[in-house]
Amino acid sequence: MPPRLQGWTSAVAVYFEFRVFLILLLGFSCGLPLLLVYGTLSAWLHDEGVSLTVIGWFSIASSAYALKFLWAPMVDRCPLPFLTRLLGQRRGWLLLAQCCVMAAILMLGTTDPAEDLLWTALWAVVLAFSSATQDIVVDAYRIEILDEEKMGAGAANYVVGYRVATFASGAGALVIADQAGWFSAYAVMAILVAVGMAATLFGPEPVRRVEEAVTHTGSKLAHAIEVLRRAVWMPFAEFMSRPHWLMILLFIALYKYGDALLGVMANPFYLDIGFSKTEVGLVTKGFGLAATIIGGIVGGAFVARYGTLKALMFGGILQAASNAVFALQAYIGPELPMLFVTIGVENLTGGIGTIAFVAYLSGLCNVAYTATQFAMLSSLMGFSRTVLASGGGWLADQIDWVSYFLLTGLAAIPGLVLLIWLMKRVPPPAVQEARP
Repeated sequence: MPPRLQGWTSAVAVYFEFRVFLILLLGFSCGLPLLLVYGTLSAWLHDEGVSLTVIGWFSIASSAYALKFLWAPMVDRCPLPFLTRLLGQRRGWLLLAQCCVMAAILMLGTTDPAEDLLWTALWAVVLAFSSATQDIVVDAYRIEILDEEKMGAGAANYVVGYRVATFASGAGALVIADQAGWFSAYAVMAILVAVGMAATLFGPEPVRRVEEAVTHTGSKLAHAIEVLRRAVWMPFAEFMSRPHWLMILLFIALYKYGDALLGVMANPFYLDIGFSKTEVGLVTKGFGLAATIIGGIVGGAFVARYGTLKALMFGGILQAASNAVFALQAYIGPELPMLFVTIGVENLTGGIGTIAFVAYLSGLCNVAYTATQFAMLSSLMGFSRTVLASGGGWLADQIDWVSYFLLTGLAAIPGLVLLIWLMKRVPPPAVQEARP
């Protein structure tokens, strides 16, 4: 075999190595629940006649994704009765989270939003909490289970699995609901959680970390206090020691605000103007997936060529402009060719902005506290998608769709103004060195 061809074969083969392939399955398991408490759920609520205002407030049900850093230290260090002895610290927590995800999806599917919205909200909250806990464990598991040279392949497999899962819980669930009802859609999604459970049961437990294996001296109370200080306080204290840290956090919260206001009302908008659930599912999640991947490639190239901050500005302006395309769709009505244009623009620009944003957040992390600081920053990013965007439904109830998307496009301006301010005062982020 020619050396060049042999090199390509080796590069592809790494994605199918057992441990790397497990990350693909776990990425699928992590991506499956998100839309079931976000976009797909909003389509179901609209189908049941729930007002846009209430649908908007339902985004708060997924606040667990924005708050997961609060219980991440507990998941990281606290053993579970029986499960930790049987499977280990990581796999024990992972199996528990996946069982809770499966049960919550099934129970959410049994509710009737038209008759008792409170139960729908309750199980949505349980599902989001269980899903966010699964994310915490998988993030740690995939770092600890892979050798350094396979981290890139593992990350790629995780993203592919995650995207396939969002296609299943987005397009797949909408098509099933159109043909067999919402309970059937959620029941099928609950069964698909078994993919991640199989990866958990057959996968190896990571080698115990050195800092946990050593024998500690002193009282148990003193040791517990020291562990708590290192795990919880130090990552936040280090970040708050940096210049302009508060403005950085405010920028992170506001950068995708306009995009979040668009996302929270997207599915109700499609259905309200006359598209079927099948059309919405196949176009927004099928064609949209391809556009997102292309946007990610373009965003990555832009970051490499022009730097993170310029890529953020480029992506932010495009994201704001995509809201205007939605306004044009609202003006034209349920025309399928225009929907392809709308979804293509929205996912392409969203992919560019997201890649630049994730690169920015990664550069802000201190290498000594990467997991906790990235959880904190990504949680703040999720804050705009949940809490800040929850009022979007009320606004949509007060005005027409054209006005809604034009106004929400303006919501991107504060984040862009903060970005300009930061570009003049804060150097481009690079991974922070550990400080004593």
